[in-house]
Amino acid sequence: MHFAGSHILSVQQFEKEDVERIFTVADRMAPYAHRRRVTNVLDGAILGSMFFEPSTRTRVSFGSAFNLLGGEVRETTGFENSAIAKGESLYDTARVLSGYSDVIAMRHPQEGSVAEFAAASRVPVINGGDGSNEHPSQALLDLYTIRSEIGASGRKLDQLRIAMVGDLRHGRTVHSLCKLLCQFSGVQVVLVAPEALRMPAEIVENLRSTGHKVLESDQLEESISAVDIVYSTRLQEERFSTQEEADQYRGRFCLNQSIYTRHCEPNTVIMHPLPRDSRANGRELDDDLNDNPNLAIFRQADNGLLLRMALFALILDVVEQVDTHARDVNWYTGGRF
Repeated sequence: MHFAGSHILSVQQFEKEDVERIFTVADRMAPYAHRRRVTNVLDGAILGSMFFEPSTRTRVSFGSAFNLLGGEVRETTGFENSAIAKGESLYDTARVLSGYSDVIAMRHPQEGSVAEFAAASRVPVINGGDGSNEHPSQALLDLYTIRSEIGASGRKLDQLRIAMVGDLRHGRTVHSLCKLLCQFSGVQVVLVAPEALRMPAEIVENLRSTGHKVLESDQLEESISAVDIVYSTRLQEERFSTQEEADQYRGRFCLNQSIYTRHCEPNTVIMHPLPRDSRANGRELDDDLNDNPNLAIFRQADNGLLLRMALFALILDVVEQVDTHARDVNWYTGGRF
Protein backbone atom coordinates (compact mmCIF):
# COMPACT_ATOMS: atom_id res chain seq x y z
CA MET A 1 0.00 0.00 0.00
CA HIS A 2 1.14 3.56 -0.76
CA PHE A 3 0.26 5.37 2.46
CA ALA A 4 0.98 9.01 1.60
CA GLY A 5 -2.29 10.79 0.86
CA SER A 6 -4.40 7.63 1.16
CA HIS A 7 -7.75 7.14 2.86
CA ILE A 8 -7.91 4.47 5.60
CA LEU A 9 -11.41 3.02 5.25
CA SER A 10 -11.06 -0.74 5.74
CA VAL A 11 -8.48 -3.20 7.02
CA GLN A 12 -8.94 -5.02 3.72
CA GLN A 13 -6.73 -2.35 2.17
CA PHE A 14 -3.73 -3.85 3.95
CA GLU A 15 -1.38 -6.66 3.10
CA LYS A 16 0.66 -8.29 5.87
CA GLU A 17 3.66 -6.12 4.92
CA ASP A 18 1.53 -2.99 5.35
CA VAL A 19 0.52 -4.05 8.84
CA GLU A 20 4.14 -4.69 9.75
CA ARG A 21 5.07 -1.25 8.38
CA ILE A 22 2.43 0.42 10.53
CA PHE A 23 3.62 -1.48 13.61
CA THR A 24 7.23 -0.50 12.95
CA VAL A 25 6.27 3.16 12.77
CA ALA A 26 4.07 2.79 15.87
CA ASP A 27 7.08 1.45 17.79
CA ARG A 28 8.98 4.60 16.80
CA MET A 29 6.20 6.77 18.23
CA ALA A 30 6.67 5.44 21.78
CA PRO A 31 8.98 8.25 23.07
CA TYR A 32 6.36 10.81 22.01
CA ALA A 33 3.28 8.91 23.16
CA HIS A 34 5.03 8.25 26.49
CA ARG A 35 5.91 11.94 26.89
CA ARG A 36 9.66 11.47 26.90
CA ARG A 37 10.06 13.53 23.74
CA VAL A 38 8.06 16.23 21.95
CA THR A 39 7.88 16.69 18.18
CA ASN A 40 6.28 19.48 16.16
CA VAL A 41 6.58 17.75 12.80
CA LEU A 42 2.90 18.58 12.02
CA ASP A 43 3.13 22.19 13.17
CA GLY A 44 0.44 24.10 11.25
CA ALA A 45 -1.46 20.98 10.13
CA ILE A 46 -5.15 20.61 11.02
CA LEU A 47 -7.10 17.44 11.82
CA GLY A 48 -10.82 17.66 11.16
CA SER A 49 -12.35 15.42 13.83
CA MET A 50 -15.92 14.61 12.77
CA PHE A 51 -17.76 12.28 15.14
CA PHE A 52 -21.48 11.94 14.47
CA GLU A 53 -21.85 9.09 16.97
CA PRO A 54 -20.86 9.01 20.67
CA SER A 55 -17.18 8.39 21.27
CA THR A 56 -14.66 8.96 24.04
CA ARG A 57 -11.51 6.93 23.44
CA THR A 58 -11.45 6.99 19.64
CA ARG A 59 -12.24 10.70 19.32
CA VAL A 60 -9.87 11.84 22.05
CA SER A 61 -7.17 9.38 20.97
CA PHE A 62 -7.21 10.65 17.38
CA GLY A 63 -7.03 14.23 18.60
CA SER A 64 -4.30 13.53 21.13
CA ALA A 65 -2.26 11.59 18.57
CA PHE A 66 -2.40 14.54 16.18
CA ASN A 67 -1.52 17.00 18.97
CA LEU A 68 1.46 14.85 19.98
CA LEU A 69 2.80 15.25 16.45
CA GLY A 70 2.46 19.02 16.75
CA GLY A 71 -0.81 19.48 14.84
CA GLU A 72 -4.09 21.17 15.77
CA VAL A 73 -7.58 19.70 15.99
CA ARG A 74 -10.98 21.08 15.00
CA GLU A 75 -13.94 19.03 16.21
CA THR A 76 -17.50 18.45 15.15
CA THR A 77 -19.50 16.18 17.47
CA GLY A 78 -23.09 15.07 16.89
CA PHE A 79 -25.46 15.80 14.03
CA GLU A 80 -27.10 18.60 15.97
CA ASN A 81 -23.86 20.59 15.89
CA SER A 82 -23.32 20.30 12.14
CA ALA A 83 -24.95 21.55 8.96
CA ILE A 84 -26.09 17.96 8.29
CA ALA A 85 -28.90 18.74 10.74
CA LYS A 86 -30.02 21.39 8.21
CA GLY A 87 -30.12 18.87 5.40
CA GLU A 88 -26.61 19.23 4.00
CA SER A 89 -25.34 16.15 2.15
CA LEU A 90 -22.21 14.21 3.02
CA TYR A 91 -20.83 15.28 -0.37
CA ASP A 92 -21.19 18.98 0.37
CA THR A 93 -19.90 18.55 3.92
CA ALA A 94 -16.84 16.71 2.63
CA ARG A 95 -16.09 19.28 -0.06
CA VAL A 96 -16.25 22.14 2.46
CA LEU A 97 -14.53 20.64 5.51
CA SER A 98 -11.74 19.06 3.51
CA GLY A 99 -10.85 22.60 2.51
CA TYR A 100 -10.30 23.43 6.19
CA SER A 101 -8.28 20.33 7.10
CA ASP A 102 -5.18 18.36 6.13
CA VAL A 103 -6.66 15.03 7.22
CA ILE A 104 -10.06 14.00 8.60
CA ALA A 105 -11.02 11.35 11.17
CA MET A 106 -14.72 10.50 10.92
CA ARG A 107 -17.30 8.34 12.71
CA HIS A 108 -20.85 7.94 11.43
CA PRO A 109 -23.69 5.56 12.38
CA GLN A 110 -24.46 4.43 8.81
CA GLU A 111 -22.48 1.67 7.11
CA GLY A 112 -20.56 2.96 4.10
CA SER A 113 -21.01 6.60 5.08
CA VAL A 114 -17.33 7.29 5.69
CA ALA A 115 -16.41 5.86 2.29
CA GLU A 116 -19.09 8.06 0.71
CA PHE A 117 -17.65 11.08 2.49
CA ALA A 118 -14.09 10.15 1.50
CA ALA A 119 -15.06 9.95 -2.16
CA ALA A 120 -15.82 13.69 -2.08
CA SER A 121 -13.02 14.74 0.26
CA ARG A 122 -9.97 16.61 -0.98
CA VAL A 123 -7.80 15.26 1.86
CA PRO A 124 -7.23 11.80 3.38
CA VAL A 125 -10.01 10.40 5.56
CA ILE A 126 -9.63 7.80 8.32
CA ASN A 127 -12.65 5.68 9.23
CA GLY A 128 -13.28 5.96 12.98
CA GLY A 129 -16.25 3.57 12.74
CA ASP A 130 -19.16 3.39 10.30
CA GLY A 131 -22.17 1.75 11.90
CA SER A 132 -21.64 -1.96 12.50
CA ASN A 133 -19.33 -2.21 9.50
CA GLU A 134 -15.65 -1.52 10.32
CA HIS A 135 -13.26 0.23 12.68
CA PRO A 136 -9.83 -0.19 11.04
CA SER A 137 -7.67 1.79 13.46
CA GLN A 138 -9.16 -0.15 16.39
CA ALA A 139 -8.35 -3.45 14.70
CA LEU A 140 -4.78 -2.29 14.13
CA LEU A 141 -4.29 -1.24 17.74
CA ASP A 142 -5.91 -4.49 18.90
CA LEU A 143 -3.53 -6.56 16.79
CA TYR A 144 -0.59 -4.42 17.92
CA THR A 145 -1.63 -5.08 21.52
CA ILE A 146 -1.96 -8.82 20.89
CA ARG A 147 1.52 -8.89 19.36
CA SER A 148 2.95 -7.08 22.38
CA GLU A 149 1.13 -9.12 25.00
CA ILE A 150 1.87 -12.59 23.62
CA GLY A 151 5.34 -11.62 22.39
CA ALA A 152 6.55 -11.44 25.98
CA SER A 153 6.24 -15.23 26.16
CA GLY A 154 7.70 -15.89 22.73
CA ARG A 155 4.44 -16.38 20.87
CA LYS A 156 3.62 -14.81 17.49
CA LEU A 157 0.54 -13.69 15.59
CA ASP A 158 0.81 -16.72 13.33
CA GLN A 159 -0.76 -19.66 15.21
CA LEU A 160 -2.68 -17.27 17.49
CA ARG A 161 -5.54 -18.72 19.52
CA ILE A 162 -8.27 -16.17 20.24
CA ALA A 163 -11.82 -16.23 21.62
CA MET A 164 -14.12 -13.34 20.70
CA VAL A 165 -17.02 -13.02 23.09
CA GLY A 166 -20.26 -11.02 23.06
CA ASP A 167 -22.23 -9.11 20.46
CA LEU A 168 -20.37 -10.32 17.39
CA ARG A 169 -23.16 -9.44 15.00
CA HIS A 170 -23.00 -5.69 15.58
CA GLY A 171 -19.44 -5.29 16.91
CA ARG A 172 -17.44 -3.49 14.21
CA THR A 173 -14.22 -3.95 16.21
CA VAL A 174 -14.37 -7.74 15.94
CA HIS A 175 -15.45 -7.52 12.29
CA SER A 176 -12.32 -5.56 11.42
CA LEU A 177 -10.09 -7.70 13.63
CA CYS A 178 -11.28 -10.91 11.96
CA LYS A 179 -10.58 -9.43 8.53
CA LEU A 180 -7.11 -8.37 9.63
CA LEU A 181 -6.33 -11.80 11.06
CA CYS A 182 -6.76 -13.22 7.56
CA GLN A 183 -3.31 -11.80 6.79
CA PHE A 184 -1.75 -14.31 9.18
CA SER A 185 -1.54 -18.11 9.23
CA GLY A 186 -2.79 -20.93 11.39
CA VAL A 187 -5.06 -18.79 13.56
CA GLN A 188 -7.65 -20.54 15.75
CA VAL A 189 -10.76 -18.44 16.42
CA VAL A 190 -13.56 -19.28 18.84
CA LEU A 191 -16.63 -17.08 18.32
CA VAL A 192 -18.78 -17.00 21.46
CA ALA A 193 -22.23 -15.43 21.08
CA PRO A 194 -25.92 -16.23 21.37
CA GLU A 195 -27.52 -17.39 18.11
CA ALA A 196 -29.02 -13.97 17.30
CA LEU A 197 -25.69 -12.16 17.82
CA ARG A 198 -23.36 -14.49 15.93
CA MET A 199 -20.59 -13.20 13.72
CA PRO A 200 -21.85 -12.44 10.16
CA ALA A 201 -21.55 -15.53 8.00
CA GLU A 202 -19.41 -13.87 5.34
CA ILE A 203 -16.75 -12.97 7.91
CA VAL A 204 -16.71 -16.53 9.27
CA GLU A 205 -16.39 -17.90 5.75
CA ASN A 206 -13.58 -15.48 4.98
CA LEU A 207 -11.64 -16.75 8.01
CA ARG A 208 -12.15 -20.37 7.00
CA SER A 209 -11.27 -19.72 3.37
CA THR A 210 -7.86 -18.43 4.43
CA GLY A 211 -7.15 -21.65 6.32
CA HIS A 212 -8.06 -20.59 9.85
CA LYS A 213 -9.85 -22.92 12.24
CA VAL A 214 -13.15 -21.38 13.40
CA LEU A 215 -15.45 -22.71 16.10
CA GLU A 216 -18.78 -21.07 16.96
CA SER A 217 -20.26 -21.55 20.43
CA ASP A 218 -22.72 -20.10 22.92
CA GLN A 219 -20.87 -21.45 25.97
CA LEU A 220 -18.33 -19.12 27.58
CA GLU A 221 -16.42 -21.35 30.00
CA GLU A 222 -15.50 -24.16 27.63
CA SER A 223 -14.64 -21.70 24.86
CA ILE A 224 -11.94 -19.81 26.78
CA SER A 225 -10.04 -22.80 28.17
CA ALA A 226 -7.31 -23.04 25.52
CA VAL A 227 -6.74 -19.60 24.03
CA ASP A 228 -4.06 -16.92 24.16
CA ILE A 229 -6.55 -14.03 24.05
CA VAL A 230 -10.08 -13.53 25.35
CA TYR A 231 -11.45 -10.54 23.47
CA SER A 232 -14.71 -9.43 25.06
CA THR A 233 -17.13 -6.92 23.54
CA ARG A 234 -20.04 -4.98 24.98
CA LEU A 235 -23.65 -5.36 23.90
CA GLN A 236 -24.13 -2.83 21.09
CA GLU A 237 -27.52 -1.73 22.37
CA GLU A 238 -27.65 1.28 20.03
CA ARG A 239 -27.93 -1.17 17.10
CA PHE A 240 -31.13 -2.79 18.45
CA SER A 241 -34.60 -1.62 17.49
CA THR A 242 -35.82 -1.57 21.11
CA GLN A 243 -34.22 -1.49 24.54
CA GLU A 244 -36.22 -4.56 25.52
CA GLU A 245 -34.65 -6.53 22.69
CA ALA A 246 -31.17 -5.54 23.80
CA ASP A 247 -31.86 -6.25 27.48
CA GLN A 248 -32.53 -9.95 26.88
CA TYR A 249 -28.82 -10.40 26.07
CA ARG A 250 -27.36 -8.09 28.71
CA GLY A 251 -24.87 -9.78 31.02
CA ARG A 252 -25.08 -13.05 29.06
CA PHE A 253 -21.32 -13.59 28.99
CA CYS A 254 -19.71 -12.09 32.08
CA LEU A 255 -16.08 -12.93 32.72
CA ASN A 256 -14.92 -12.59 36.32
CA GLN A 257 -11.84 -13.67 38.25
CA SER A 258 -13.44 -16.92 39.42
CA ILE A 259 -14.31 -18.02 35.87
CA TYR A 260 -10.88 -16.91 34.66
CA THR A 261 -9.06 -18.90 37.35
CA ARG A 262 -11.10 -22.05 36.78
CA HIS A 263 -11.16 -22.09 32.99
CA CYS A 264 -8.34 -19.99 31.47
CA GLU A 265 -4.69 -20.83 31.04
CA PRO A 266 -2.49 -18.86 33.49
CA ASN A 267 -1.21 -16.36 30.90
CA THR A 268 -4.42 -15.82 28.94
CA VAL A 269 -4.68 -12.13 28.03
CA ILE A 270 -7.99 -10.31 28.50
CA MET A 271 -8.88 -7.58 26.01
CA HIS A 272 -11.86 -5.29 25.39
CA PRO A 273 -12.16 -2.29 23.02
CA LEU A 274 -13.99 -0.31 25.72
CA PRO A 275 -16.23 1.05 27.03
CA ARG A 276 -17.06 -1.93 29.20
CA ASP A 277 -20.50 -1.89 30.77
CA SER A 278 -20.15 -1.13 34.50
CA ARG A 279 -23.82 -1.70 35.33
CA ALA A 280 -24.43 -4.61 37.70
CA ASN A 281 -26.56 -6.55 35.21
CA GLY A 282 -24.37 -5.94 32.18
CA ARG A 283 -20.72 -6.40 33.04
CA GLU A 284 -18.76 -8.19 30.34
CA LEU A 285 -15.59 -7.92 32.45
CA ASP A 286 -16.12 -7.79 36.19
CA ASP A 287 -14.30 -5.24 38.34
CA ASP A 288 -12.67 -8.09 40.26
CA LEU A 289 -10.40 -8.55 37.22
CA ASN A 290 -8.88 -5.10 37.68
CA ASP A 291 -5.87 -6.42 39.60
CA ASN A 292 -5.29 -9.30 37.20
CA PRO A 293 -1.96 -8.58 35.45
CA ASN A 294 -3.30 -10.21 32.29
CA LEU A 295 -6.08 -7.63 32.00
CA ALA A 296 -4.70 -5.62 29.07
CA ILE A 297 -7.62 -3.28 28.40
CA PHE A 298 -5.87 -0.12 29.53
CA ARG A 299 -2.59 -1.00 27.80
CA GLN A 300 -4.78 -1.63 24.77
CA ALA A 301 -6.29 1.86 25.04
CA ASP A 302 -2.83 3.42 25.45
CA ASN A 303 -1.73 1.72 22.25
CA GLY A 304 -4.37 3.70 20.39
CA LEU A 305 -2.05 6.71 20.58
CA LEU A 306 0.85 4.83 19.03
CA LEU A 307 -1.19 3.41 16.18
CA ARG A 308 -3.00 6.63 15.33
CA MET A 309 0.22 8.63 15.47
CA ALA A 310 1.71 6.09 13.07
CA LEU A 311 -1.23 6.41 10.67
CA PHE A 312 -0.99 10.21 10.65
CA ALA A 313 2.78 10.11 10.11
CA LEU A 314 2.40 7.66 7.22
CA ILE A 315 -0.55 9.37 5.56
CA LEU A 316 1.03 12.83 5.78
CA ASP A 317 4.43 11.39 4.80
CA VAL A 318 6.46 12.71 7.74
CA VAL A 319 7.78 9.46 9.24
CA GLU A 320 11.41 10.31 8.50
CA GLN A 321 11.03 13.87 9.80
CA VAL A 322 9.52 13.15 13.23
CA ASP A 323 12.82 12.87 15.09
CA THR A 324 14.41 15.89 13.42
CA HIS A 325 11.62 18.10 14.79
CA ALA A 326 11.91 16.74 18.34
CA ARG A 327 13.15 17.77 21.77
CA ASP A 328 12.94 16.47 25.33
CA VAL A 329 9.88 17.34 27.40
CA ASN A 330 10.21 20.11 29.99
CA TRP A 331 7.36 19.15 32.33
CA TYR A 332 6.72 16.43 34.90
CA THR A 333 5.24 13.38 33.17
CA GLY A 334 4.44 11.33 36.26
CA GLY A 335 5.95 8.07 35.02
CA ARG A 336 2.63 6.96 33.53
CA PHE A 337 4.14 4.45 31.12
